[in-house]
Amino acid sequence: MTRLAPVAALCVALLGGCAQLPAPMDSTQSVQVSFQTLMDQYWQANGQYGQMIAGSDNPQRGAGHLPDLSPAALAAQNSYWQGFKAKVEAVPSQSLSTQDQISKTMLIYELDDRLDNYRFGDHLMPLTSEYGFWVSLASLKDNLRFDSDSDYDRYLVALADIPRYMAQQTHWMQEGLAKGITQPKAVLALAGDNVQSYIDAQQFLSPFDQLPAADPRRAKAKALVQQQVLPAFRQFHDFLVNTYVPGARDSIGLSELPNGRDWYRNRVKHYVTLDISPEQVHQLGLTEMARIHKEMDAIIKELGFKGSFQEFLTFLRTDPQFYVTSPEQLLKEASYYAKRADGLLPRYFGKLPRKTYAVEPVPAAIAPNYTTGRYSGSYSDDRPGEYWVNTYNLPVRPLYELPALTLHEAVPGHHLQISLTQEQTDLPAFRRNGYISAFGEGWGLYCEYLGEEAGFYRTPYERFGRLIFDAWRAARLVVDTGIHWYGWDRDKALKYMADNTGLALHNVQTETDRYISWPAQALSYKLGELTIKRLREKAQGELGDKFDIRRFHDALLANGAVPLSVMEQQIDAFIAAEKARKAD
Repeated sequence: MTRLAPVAALCVALLGGCAQLPAPMDSTQSVQVSFQTLMDQYWQANGQYGQMIAGSDNPQRGAGHLPDLSPAALAAQNSYWQGFKAKVEAVPSQSLSTQDQISKTMLIYELDDRLDNYRFGDHLMPLTSEYGFWVSLASLKDNLRFDSDSDYDRYLVALADIPRYMAQQTHWMQEGLAKGITQPKAVLALAGDNVQSYIDAQQFLSPFDQLPAADPRRAKAKALVQQQVLPAFRQFHDFLVNTYVPGARDSIGLSELPNGRDWYRNRVKHYVTLDISPEQVHQLGLTEMARIHKEMDAIIKELGFKGSFQEFLTFLRTDPQFYVTSPEQLLKEASYYAKRADGLLPRYFGKLPRKTYAVEPVPAAIAPNYTTGRYSGSYSDDRPGEYWVNTYNLPVRPLYELPALTLHEAVPGHHLQISLTQEQTDLPAFRRNGYISAFGEGWGLYCEYLGEEAGFYRTPYERFGRLIFDAWRAARLVVDTGIHWYGWDRDKALKYMADNTGLALHNVQTETDRYISWPAQALSYKLGELTIKRLREKAQGELGDKFDIRRFHDALLANGAVPLSVMEQQIDAFIAAEKARKAD
C-alpha cells in the first residue's frame, strides 16, 4: 500500500479524507506567481501616479485629488520606478510563459519611457502645438459617470485641486524657461486662445445641471469654479501669453536642447521600437516618397489631367467638387464610409470586437490646430469608441481623403485593434489599456493600404487620396528627422510637406507644428506599416496557398499592441503553427 505523508494521514484518520493539498510550487511556478504579483503592483502604481482623478480605491492620493507634481513627488516617483524596473529585470525570462515574456518586455518598455522622460526633462514642457494639460482639466468631468453622490464629491475635490495643479505645471514651465527647455515659439501662436476658450464656468459646471436646484453641491461647485478654477485659468493664460511664449526658444529642433541629440535618438527608439538611426529613417522616407510619387503620377495620367504635379495638387485643393459646405455634410459622408468599412470586416477578420463606435466632430475648442481626424477610445463597457472628424475650416477637408481616414481611425484601424485588445481579458490590465505607437499607428496605416486591396476606393480621386495619406506618412520620416536631426528650419519643413504630400496647406502647417512639438512620434506610422507588410509577405511566401488572411490578421492582433520585434516573433510562431496545422 502507498505510504501517506503524515499530514495527509492525519486528515484521513480524523475526517475520513480531506481536500487535496496544493502541490508545492516548483521554481518556474514560483517565478510566474511572483511576476503576476509584479504586474498587479505595476497596475496599482500606475493608477496611483498616473490616474488624473484618483478613485475611491486610491488611498495614497485620496478620492478625487489630482496628481502631485511637486519636485519632491516627481523625484520620489522616479526613484520608485527605478526600483521597480530593477525588480522586473531580475525576473528570469526562461521561467516565464510566452505571454509573460511579452509582458516583461512591455513592462520594461513602459518603465524606460517614464524614466527617460523624467531624465531628459519632458515634464518641463507639458504642452504641444495640439494639446496642453489644461485641456485635461477641462475634461475632468468626462472621466466620471455621475451616477452616485460619491461621483459628485470626487469631482468637487478635483475642482478644488485645479489651482494647485496648475501652479505646479507653471512652476515646471518656468524652470523650463530658465533652462532653455521649452516648446518652440513658432508652434505656440494659438496656445493662449486655446486656454481662453476654456475660461467658461459652464464648461466645469455642466454635470451639476442634473441635480435639483436646491442641492447644496450646485452652490459649492459654482463658488469653486468662480472663485478658484476660473481665476487659476486666467492666471495661467496671462503667464502663457505674457511670459512663456515671449520667452520660448526660437529654434525648433529637439537637437538644439541640452542633451538634445541623445534625447531625439531616445525618442526614435521609443516610438519606432526598432534599432534604427535617424539617418536611416530619413533615407527610408526619401525612398518611400519616390515610390509613392510614381503611383501618383500614374493616377494623374489615368485622369487625363493636363498640367504639372503641383498644378494637379492646386486643382485638388481648390475645386469645389471635392468639398462640402456644412459640418453635418462632412459627418454624414464620414458615417457613410464608416458603414461601408464595417461591411469589409468579415472578409478579413475571424474575430471582431463587441464594442461599436460613433462618428463625432473634433471638439471645437481644439479643432483649429488639430489633425484631420483621430480615434478616441472608450475604457467603459457601456460607452462606444469615437471616430473624430475635424469639421473646422471645411475648405481644407476634401472628401477624397475620407475613405483612407475612416479605415485608419475607425475600422479596421484603431477602433477594431484597440477594442479587441481591451476585450482580451486573459491579458494583464496594463496591456489591455496600453498603447505602442509603432504597432497601433502602423496598423492604422496598413489598414489604409488594405482598403486598396479590398476595392474600398471607388474613384481615381479616392485612390489618390489614399496616396496623399501615404505620402503624408513618408514625408514625416523626412521632415521629423530633418527638423530634429539635420537642423531644418520651419519654412523648409513646410515647403517639403506642401510640395510632396498633397495635403491642404492648413493641414501642412498644423502637421508640421505637430512634428516640431512632438518629436519622433510621427515616425511610428510608416515604419510600423512597412514591418506589417513585410511580415505578411513573409507569411504568404512560406505558407503559399495555405495562407489565410483572416487568420493572419487575428494572429497579428492577438497579443494587443506590442513592440515590432515582439510582433515579428509572434508572426514567426504563427507561420510555424500554420504549417503544422495544415500538415495534420
